[in-house]
Amino acid sequence: MAKLVVHHLENSRSHRVLWLLEELGVPYELVRYARNPVTMRAPPTLDRLHPLGKSPLVTVDDDLVLAESGAIIEYLVDTYGEGRLRPEPGTEAHQRYRFWLHYAEGSLMPPLLVRLVFDRVRKAPVPFFIKPITKGIVAKVESTFTGPEIAKHVAFIEGELAKREYLCGDELTAADVQMSFPLEALVLRQRSQERTPAIAAFLDRIHARPAYGKALERGGPYDLAMG
Repeated sequence: MAKLVVHHLENSRSHRVLWLLEELGVPYELVRYARNPVTMRAPPTLDRLHPLGKSPLVTVDDDLVLAESGAIIEYLVDTYGEGRLRPEPGTEAHQRYRFWLHYAEGSLMPPLLVRLVFDRVRKAPVPFFIKPITKGIVAKVESTFTGPEIAKHVAFIEGELAKREYLCGDELTAADVQMSFPLEALVLRQRSQERTPAIAAFLDRIHARPAYGKALERGGPYDLAMG
């Protein structure tokens, strides 16, 4: 079996890769990286592995460097899954699987990231006479863009998870692994009008999985409030 090394940044999307590897039972080495305590960004040492300096990164036999969570997840399932964690091609479940794999970062994460950025703008230290201006800008963005956009996504996902245990059916797939990060971020920062019992139950189910717990043991604390 190839030598896999996961370059893992604390409090990041990288946790999904550890969880998937634990679900698959694939051995891997782990190199942990801490965020800059001031900027919360990844350390520059990751730039030596990939020009973008992002995590997760996975090296295969010290030769191939894999980047982007979705691409890494597809590679791992294709290479080591042996039919696990992926619905049978040609089925309706497989179509859902492909959709959720791409939806997680392509559609759901952008408005969540905008909300995170503007929350930080709202909390940033500024002169008192500027504070009303920054608060007003943040409120306008939330009311006209992030709020309505996220509400639309919440209603859609909540409706899908009300129909089935997992996003593609009654069994966990790698698409659930891919969706875990944005859903955890969503629940962490959701507004009072966005309460989501089906999403919360889904997160409870995945958090109770032994492989999820093993990933936490290896990867260290996972606190999205700091990410």
